[in-house]
Amino acid sequence: MDVVVRREALGVDGRLDASCAADVRARLNRLIDSTVGDVVIDLSGVDLVDATGLGVLAGAHRRLRRTGRRLILRGCGAHLRRVLAVTGLRRVMYVEPAGRIAV
Repeated sequence: MDVVVRREALGVDGRLDASCAADVRARLNRLIDSTVGDVVIDLSGVDLVDATGLGVLAGAHRRLRRTGRRLILRGCGAHLRRVLAVTGLRRVMYVEPAGRIAV
């Protein structure tokens, strides 16, 4: 039997904070609802994440985990990696290794 897992991606640039959280949450939810397999969010263009933005990521992570899927955080800079580590989210979310090339 062949199993094909499609990875769908959403890119975020600038700030992931209260000013855009509702829009990002809605886009992530649409992506989660309309796809199968893991969901990738490219954060390489993000220069600031606040608690609201982390809440959006955590909510998407929880929704995907309930269906046996993962939220994959791609392109996390050093600052975002520190924030994820300090908040404990790094232990529960999959953060793609730096420098990984997507296939």
